[in-house]
Formats: sequence, structure tokens, C-alpha cells
Amino acid sequence: MTAPATNQRRSMVLLRPVPGTSPIHELWAGTKLIVVALIGVVLTVYPGWVPIGLVALLIVMTAWLAHIPRGVLPTVPRAVWLLLLLGAGTAALAGGTPFVGVGSAHVGLGGFLNFMQITVLSIVLLGLGGLVSWTTNVAEIAPAVATLGRPLRWLRIPIDEWAVTLALGLRAFPMLIDEYRVLFAARRLRPRPEPTTRRERSRRRRADIVDMLAAAVTVALRRGDEMGDAITARGGVGQIVASPARPGRADAMALLLVVAMCALSVWVEVYTPLATSKH
Repeated sequence: MTAPATNQRRSMVLLRPVPGTSPIHELWAGTKLIVVALIGVVLTVYPGWVPIGLVALLIVMTAWLAHIPRGVLPTVPRAVWLLLLLGAGTAALAGGTPFVGVGSAHVGLGGFLNFMQITVLSIVLLGLGGLVSWTTNVAEIAPAVATLGRPLRWLRIPIDEWAVTLALGLRAFPMLIDEYRVLFAARRLRPRPEPTTRRERSRRRRADIVDMLAAAVTVALRRGDEMGDAITARGGVGQIVASPARPGRADAMALLLVVAMCALSVWVEVYTPLATSKH
């Protein structure tokens, strides 16, 4: 018997909730969307280390409460680490405050710290989106969007149609990914003669791209037709945005916690620099 491979690469798991239940799973989908919007606005206006650290702490605590396993995290390719090292080295050449004395020289760490701040901010935002994906059923997002956008109906904005489009896109995305993986696997398994010249390899590459695009469009059209028939059989698009789920006491507590965290982040970013500058 052969030993199982321990270094097998894990792909990104999105739009598929982690099995099980938890206080985070039971929250209303609209509450999670509001939390993501609030945190996104705060990190856009005040992308400092304190807001990033507080959001990262919130993500870790929420993942612990939701019982998110480490297996949902993808394997980072080595090329990504090399690009990060290259970017950090290039940014470090920009210098800037603060300066660190290395022997008789003064090295500026401003560019390196800015690069690290942007990198950590990107990782935190990706983790926030992944956490919502791992704890929320795709079918609950469209009704939540329709409920949150109900005031926009007074402006004659077709919020229900937008919610239906979002729901169909979220439901079709995982299916299309699986279909494309099957197509790529079948393409590799098909026996073909190996090209001998550079011109033949280039021609083979262009032909492969055209064939895969045509197959992908055909699969998408077939899936769309099947989904349309299923929606018609279940009562039309109105059933997609219809859901009795509404926010409860736990949602109010979660929103209060996130609002308090955002207020603390803004207070630290606004008043701490002013207080230090006066001294």
C-alpha cells in the first residue's frame, strides 16, 4: 500500500457553506452583508494598522465560533510567495520614515511597511469575504438583498430583478467551475500527436484555446437552459427572492459589536494622530 500524499494542493472553496451549525451560520444573511459593507467602508477610509488588526481579530473569533476548519484554506502556490518577496524588496527600495540604523547607514522602512500594510489589508478583506461564503447559504443572499433594497423601490429601481440576477450568478458559478474542470481534464486525457516544431506548437495552442472557449460557451448555455426550466417549474423568479427569514436579537447584537469596533477604529485613527501631534 502506498502512503497518502500529504502535500496535495487544496483549491479555493467558495460559495459553499461549511456543513454544520453555529451562531454565525444562524445569522441572517442581510446582517452579514451589512457587516461586510461597514467594514469595507471603514477600511477604505481609514486603512490603518489598528482597524486592520481589529478586523483580523474579528475574523479569527468569528471563524472559531463558526467552527471553520483549516482545510477550507487554499494552498498558496510558490509563485505567489516569490511575487510577494519581489514586491516587498522593490517597495523597500523606496525608503521613507521610519529609519533604522544599520551600522553607519540609515535604512528607511516606509515603503516596506506600506507594502506590508496593503498586503495584510488584502488578506483581511479576502478572509472576510471567505468567512461570509463559508457560513451563508447561497439561496439566502438574494432574499436578503431584496429586503435590504426595499426602500430603493420608491425610486423605481428594479431591486428584485437585481437580486434575482445575483442569485442566479451565485448559483451558476460553482456549477460552471465544476464543468470547466471536467472539460480541462477531458482535454488532457484525449490522445494527440506531439507537435515537433515551434509553429505547430503555437498553432496547437491557439486551437486549444478556441476549442475550450467554444466548449465553455456551450456548457454555459446548456446550464442556463436547464436552470431556466427549473425556475419555471418552481413558480418563476419571484420564488427566488421570497424568504421568511428576518433579523433577530442575535443579529442586533452582532451589528452593535461591529459598529462599536468600527467606531473604535475611527476614533483611534482620527484622534490619536491629533493627540500625538499636539505633544
